[in-house]
Amino acid sequence: MNSPEASAVYLIGEAHAYLRSAALRAVALLGVADHLGDGPRSAEELAHAVGVDAGCLRRVLRLLATTGVFRQEGDGFALTSLGQGLRTDSRYSARRGVVMSTMHTHWASAFELETAVREGVPSFETLFGMPFFDYVASDEKSTVEFHGGMGSFSGAARRLALDEYDFPATGTVVDVGGGSGGFLADVLRGNPGLNGVLFDQAHVLPGEVPQGIEPHRWTEVAGNFFDGVPAADVYLLSYVLHDWDDEACVRILSNLKKTLAPHGRIAVFDAVVGDDDRPDDAKSLDLVMMILVSGRERTADEFEALFGKAGLKLERIVASQGPLSVVEARP
Repeated sequence: MNSPEASAVYLIGEAHAYLRSAALRAVALLGVADHLGDGPRSAEELAHAVGVDAGCLRRVLRLLATTGVFRQEGDGFALTSLGQGLRTDSRYSARRGVVMSTMHTHWASAFELETAVREGVPSFETLFGMPFFDYVASDEKSTVEFHGGMGSFSGAARRLALDEYDFPATGTVVDVGGGSGGFLADVLRGNPGLNGVLFDQAHVLPGEVPQGIEPHRWTEVAGNFFDGVPAADVYLLSYVLHDWDDEACVRILSNLKKTLAPHGRIAVFDAVVGDDDRPDDAKSLDLVMMILVSGRERTADEFEALFGKAGLKLERIVASQGPLSVVEARP
């Protein structure tokens, strides 16, 4: 910045960033991108298709065109290659992930970030009077938005990380806290010699074998990873450890160590926080953990210390082209 005036203008502009998130949530909820598959359409046509006010929709799309999600073409709007990710039929559609990332629980908790910083506890619990996951389990709309969105939120990032990671040729893989099972299904499709166990709470498990997976290779087990887990040659922990503080993570990892095969490994798919000032999605996600739960994103050194407390050692970190790395631990 060349002057105090320019700095002030820039900072105030940055404070308006939440409006881009709000606009993205609105078009995701309305399904606007699904009506642009055949080319540009006017705001009036789009408004009629989704049942909203044309003038207001035009203003929202005009803002998102500045971010590269849409493109203005005359009086109409078209999807960019980036915006294709909002389509419901996109292979790794971001639509539900956008909705999850902008749930009212997240908005309200982010507004009270100062409270979390002052008190050292998640602002969510101060606002809602209970832990985040207890609230999600008790509220039907939040359950649908959160668990549906997590698959979308993490799908593409995990796919990029999977492309870099080698699994053993045979054995049993247990996806701990694996949700609806999309990640485990991707692992099994790419590794035909492996069998899989999806482990999570009963209300989350899908109760069906994913398409393209032989039934004998797929098992679902309900339980709580704080109490114990099924035996495995490889444990997957995808977006799990970052939800919890160090003490809770050590409990989870210690339970895994008890039932891990002697030659086994634990593959943690999480962001690894960089130690410089470059833009880093992990640092944004770290604040999400701060406001919602007791967890955090961790540096390589913090992962190494965490594993050591559970009687494990950090074997290697496999980076990917996306925000996730694979942090591998062994006994």
